[in-house]
Amino acid sequence: MSTNHESVELVGDQVVGNLARAALFAALTGVFAYVSFQLPVSSVPFTLQVLGVFLAGAFLGPVWGFAAMTLYVVAGAVGVPVYAYGASGLGTLFGQWGGYLWSYPLAAAIVGYAAHGANGLRDLDAISLPRLVAGMAVATVLIYAFGTVFFAYVGNVGLVEAALTAAVPFVPAELLKMGATIAAVRADDITAS
Repeated sequence: MSTNHESVELVGDQVVGNLARAALFAALTGVFAYVSFQLPVSSVPFTLQVLGVFLAGAFLGPVWGFAAMTLYVVAGAVGVPVYAYGASGLGTLFGQWGGYLWSYPLAAAIVGYAAHGANGLRDLDAISLPRLVAGMAVATVLIYAFGTVFFAYVGNVGLVEAALTAAVPFVPAELLKMGATIAAVRADDITAS
């Protein structure tokens, strides 16, 4: 009696590649979280996490950028020490800094949509610089809106005080992160002379 064996492809190569890239950007964001320090004017730590959000959106697009940041947030929630100062767990996710973390998947999707649109990834050279900057600006507003509201609610402070403490001091650094993202996207345009 002969048995017929057929190979079944459970997941396509493209999905596996995209999942690997999403995991890489989630891990990179976790590494960026270790660059954490306190500003004298705020109890919210300065980190490079938002740079990871911008890069995930710019390089992976809206769907996989969202997936990368969701993976990042879930990893930290289940105990992987990938949040600021190496923190993790639901206490951090629902704590005073949690609003920033909750916003990351949506912010990466916004950057990805601005850079690539909804129909697949564009070549990095074809990404419009004004659209990329606009996407990062909208994502930054979203991140700080979530962060400020959480900070105000959990810290039992007014929204104005929360914005002055949890958002305004960080705006200059966000501009630098935007510049770093643009440099990474345009990296092959930069040549040594």
